[in-house]
Parts: sequence; structure tokens; C-alpha cells
Amino acid sequence: MNKIIPLAGTALLLASSFASAEYIELHDKKRNRIIPVTFNVPDNETCSVDEPCPVAIFSAGNKVPYERYSFLTDKFREMGYMTLSVNHELPSDPPLSKTGDLYLNRIENWERGAETLDFVINEMPKAYGRGYDFDNVVLVGHSNGGDISTWAANSGKEYISTLITLDHKRVSLPRTKSIHVLSINSPEYPTKEGVLYNSDEQKQYGSEVHLIEGSKHMDFSDFGTEEVHKKTNQIIEQFLQG
Repeated sequence: MNKIIPLAGTALLLASSFASAEYIELHDKKRNRIIPVTFNVPDNETCSVDEPCPVAIFSAGNKVPYERYSFLTDKFREMGYMTLSVNHELPSDPPLSKTGDLYLNRIENWERGAETLDFVINEMPKAYGRGYDFDNVVLVGHSNGGDISTWAANSGKEYISTLITLDHKRVSLPRTKSIHVLSINSPEYPTKEGVLYNSDEQKQYGSEVHLIEGSKHMDFSDFGTEEVHKKTNQIIEQFLQG
């Protein structure tokens, strides 16, 4: 059931509930952009101002429905996280470039996505901030959503504490110790040289790069195999709790 919720100082247009998830639409007036977001609160957790629950924000791969990462969001919720899945692809957006210099041609997409993440992170606390830690956000992105999340992480925003990418291909991971970085990858398609850390850089920045042998690019969405889902969640849980 949908309902309009007028909240002073927020850009919240619409909220609705289905199953255990909440659906909202945020309005970025500066860009005249509607931003659909689905979010879930943690399982069996008491989130408070004094002990806020962590927040993870998910960005989907190109043409992958943004709600189709439940194997991840369910795991994060189980670990005590509030999860937000952001729809970066609106019908009015230009298609993601498939020709020419893909890095240069996709920058406008990554910049738009990073601006959307920034807007969501700044607006959500106005409506739902009590009890949730929006000052230390975990960004999680698959494929082009990983490129968007990495672009955002490279922007120097202090509220990004952790970056987790799933087989992203083109935007170089941040070379800094201020953000904890985990990158999980498939051997199916090549990754642009210099995007991932080498072994020395992993030690230097205290971050991790993993390859799941035999996995496919789409295995990091709900369309993948249970085996890869299990391995991915194990790696993420160990990284976050390590």
C-alpha cells in the first residue's frame, strides 16, 4: 500500500510497504530526479541513537533489477545492517555506453550515480536517521554499480567507511587507508589493468581482492548460483568482522 508522507525538511515523496521491505521515492530537486529506494531494517536488532546500527547501500549492475540482490541484503540484515538498494537507472537516462573508450564514455554515468548516492546518504537520515549510522556507510556495488560505488569512494566523502565491489571492471579502487576495501571478482570477463590492487597494495592499504574460480559475472546477483552466493557472503562476513 502506498502513502504520501509529508516530512518537513526531507525530499521523501512516496513510501510503501511490501513484505519486510520498504519502498520510498526521494526527489532530488536540484536535478529534478526521482530516486527509487528499497530498504530493510536489521533483523532482531535494537537500533538507537546511542548504539546506531550500521548502514549498507547497494548499487546494481547495468540492466540488473536493483532489487535482485536479496542474497546480499538478507545477509547484511542478518549481520545487523540497515540495507538500502538504490535504483540508478531511470527511463529518461541515456543508455550506458557500449562503444568507443568505455572509461571516458561512462564517466557521466558514474558521476550521476555518485551524485545519487550522495543525495540518498544526506536525505535518508532526515526521515530515518535515528538509530542508523549514516556517518560510516558501507557501499556495495556489482559491475557498473561497483564502478559507481568506487567513483563515489574516490570522491573523498568522509561518510564512506567501506567499499565492497563485486566484479566491477573500470574504475580504479581508492588508493587510501581511510576506506576499507574488499573486491570480489569472477574470471569470466577481463578487468581493466590497474583497477584492482596488486598483492603489495593490498598489504599497503589493508584491503583485500578475491577471485572466485569458476564463477560468472552474473553470479553476484540473485540470478547466480547458490555456491557463489555462499562463498561471496562468507568472504564479506569475514572481511567485515575481521
